[in-house]
Amino acid sequence: MYKRILVATDGSKLSEAAVEHALNLADLTGAEVVALKVVPLYPQTYFEGGVGVDADEIKRIEQQWQSEALLVVNAIKSEGQKRQIKVKATTAKSDLVSEAIITTAKRNKCDLIVMASHGRKGIKRLLLGSETQQVLTHSHIPVLVLR
Repeated sequence: MYKRILVATDGSKLSEAAVEHALNLADLTGAEVVALKVVPLYPQTYFEGGVGVDADEIKRIEQQWQSEALLVVNAIKSEGQKRQIKVKATTAKSDLVSEAIITTAKRNKCDLIVMASHGRKGIKRLLLGSETQQVLTHSHIPVLVLR
């Protein structure tokens, strides 16, 4: 049924459930898994009078975020190995999380995206948006959303 499943995670408890579901689905279907964590770019200040951050400090912070992301996806890879499921651990660096998820799914020829919905409602959804909603709207492959 599925040959390659992309599971997007942010390391939260809810996305851990999505990872578990993706691994179970891969086990049932014999699919490979692509585990993805999107790493944000360090926010730059563009406002007059804003506090500038040293370029070395920005680089250090971005490297720390990348290292933490690798820990998350490598843990998924290890869990896959225990279950004899082939898992490719990958990260993407972008402030556009939904775009990075869709691009990674296309690049890896995935036929399903599995991700969690954080269930934001009201003003939080309006202000923070929904990456899940963006993936659902713009993806050309099926998306399985867990709540």
